[in-house]
Amino acid sequence: MNERANTLLAARREHFRTTLGRDLQPPMTGPSGPLSAEIRTFLREEAEDLYWNELEWEHITDEESLEGGPLTELAFPGLLAFVRGLLLTEVMPDALAPASPRPQVVEDVLGFLCARVVELQDSVAGDDAEEADRVARELNMTSGLVDLVLYLYHQLDGNDIEKLEGAKSATA
Repeated sequence: MNERANTLLAARREHFRTTLGRDLQPPMTGPSGPLSAEIRTFLREEAEDLYWNELEWEHITDEESLEGGPLTELAFPGLLAFVRGLLLTEVMPDALAPASPRPQVVEDVLGFLCARVVELQDSVAGDDAEEADRVARELNMTSGLVDLVLYLYHQLDGNDIEKLEGAKSATA
């Protein structure tokens, strides 16, 4: 992850911390220990594929759009479900495998998303208004996706999320 992406992620976490008035807790790692580099890369790449596929689907269908733009949580249901699965700490009693949270992969996904935000911020659409609109929509959705993944990662409840969204609306 590049330096600007790291700074973006750190700034989001600091904003969350100051808005909520408390430190954010990282999720617990599963009992099975660290992942091999190969499996960790595979899982990150799967998340990236979900991002690109769901983003492209949104561009094709534009089905999650409202007047203010697309609803990020509806545009990326697969990626958000994948993140929830990576952070799963409890399974049903009849599950064939125990819960095995993988927060380190979610950190990798956050790095990818923040790098994508930086890339979109740096992209120049030129004189093409349609391209400029597409970049702005992608930037808005990807930036919102970073927040949604952070909410899941830090296990924020509805009150915390409401407070953060209220602070975001107040500054917009």
